[in-house]
Amino acid sequence: MPEPGTKSPRNYLALGVMAATLAFACLAVMSALVKKASLGAPTEVIVFFQNLICLIAVAPLALRHGLSPLKTTRAGLHLWRAVTGTGAWLGLFYAITLMPLTNAILITYSAPLFIPLIAWMLHGRKIGKAVWAGVIIGFIGIVLVLNPSNSTWTWGAPLALGAAILLALALLSVRWLCETEPNLRILFYYFLISTVLMLPFALFAWSPPQSWTWPYLAGIGLCLLTSQVLIIISYKFASAVTLAPIIYSVIAFTALLNWALWGQAPTLIEAGGIALVIVGGLTAMKTDRQSAAGEID
Repeated sequence: MPEPGTKSPRNYLALGVMAATLAFACLAVMSALVKKASLGAPTEVIVFFQNLICLIAVAPLALRHGLSPLKTTRAGLHLWRAVTGTGAWLGLFYAITLMPLTNAILITYSAPLFIPLIAWMLHGRKIGKAVWAGVIIGFIGIVLVLNPSNSTWTWGAPLALGAAILLALALLSVRWLCETEPNLRILFYYFLISTVLMLPFALFAWSPPQSWTWPYLAGIGLCLLTSQVLIIISYKFASAVTLAPIIYSVIAFTALLNWALWGQAPTLIEAGGIALVIVGGLTAMKTDRQSAAGEID
């Protein structure tokens, strides 16, 4: 079985692409479940149970050989990954309640556009013209999706943009953690720290979830857990460079769900913006992925 980052045989490559695509389909379903569950439970409670369910599932596997496999010298980076990742989910889930589902997902998953900028600010890495072009194209797409001429304004767009920046930071953190940490340790610390972080917020915002929301809460946690497992599987069969563009499949899946469940189809302007964000993101990622350390040529 090929290791991440190595060239895979064609049959392995197909399995990797399929696993990654199913992972992002799970995230799209999770987002639709969040939109429904938010009618009967506070957002903070939803995020808390999302992480708690995943922790309950991952902990027995992580602890089966005792505590020694969980020893780490990168506790600070695990904490940073949990803070940024949890903040991204919180911002996205709030945005979902305030704007169309597809728009919230699109803006949040524009995170690859921010990665070159963050790497430049943190490390002073040179950004090539092609990457700048991709970032600019993507941001034009975001503006089209936001449609500033629309008189109806909510906090949804700023929250989704904030979630995108936090997601970019979380993705960079995972990249750095993967240099020394096994997948199971990364998942365990993420779900453990995120659950602890969200507990006081969930208690502060607590109101008993309506009875019909419990299956949705369970589904949200299971969708996130399944997506994480599928992403790990996909990297066993295909390289990060090959799988990177598949992140944008979540937008297509979400658009289909948004149309099927709520009858909300993107306008022509929004569809154009979606296309520009995807093209810009793919262009930016193409160069950014050339170096796992974040160097941008």
